[in-house]
Amino acid sequence: MALQFKIQIEDITKPPVWRKVLVPETFTFHRFHQVIQAAFGWENSHLYQFSEKENGSDEIIGVPTEDEDDWEAPVVDSRNKKLKEIFAKEGKRFIYIYDPGDDWVHKIILEKIVHDNKKKAACIDGKGACPPENCGGVWGYEEIKETFVKDPRGKKANEFRDWLGLGEDEIFDINKFSLDNANAAVSKV
Repeated sequence: MALQFKIQIEDITKPPVWRKVLVPETFTFHRFHQVIQAAFGWENSHLYQFSEKENGSDEIIGVPTEDEDDWEAPVVDSRNKKLKEIFAKEGKRFIYIYDPGDDWVHKIILEKIVHDNKKKAACIDGKGACPPENCGGVWGYEEIKETFVKDPRGKKANEFRDWLGLGEDEIFDINKFSLDNANAAVSKV
């Protein structure tokens, strides 16, 4: 069986940032984390966790740390927990948080259970550019977007251009998403 998920970063609109992925049900949550990283274009340089709710979940699925006090609930090792143990029914919702500092909250919905014995994951659709790493979360990303809309040639836009590694006249494209590139990255997981 394969699981079709829609994963959307919360609180980002105009455009929303989301991906649809097809993942074998036998993947672990850690491998699912790697699929999400590849599909969105994140750099996989921060901690992550999965949970039923953003706050107040009974358990968290992640990579346990030496200091268990870092977590709000008991941590189940994501390298040992399979997706099929949680995602058994279409419509199941879950949360994925990447980079607790910037707090990128992704809403996960199991859209379909597909009768297919896929061995690899695939990105099958998406929209919106992935926010840059370490930009300050949704608030920082909105500032980048607003800067390039209101004053694309101004001092602040030039600072963002330098930080983002963009060319002198290049504008950060909030709609940039390549299904081919995302799928190529996901298929390597």
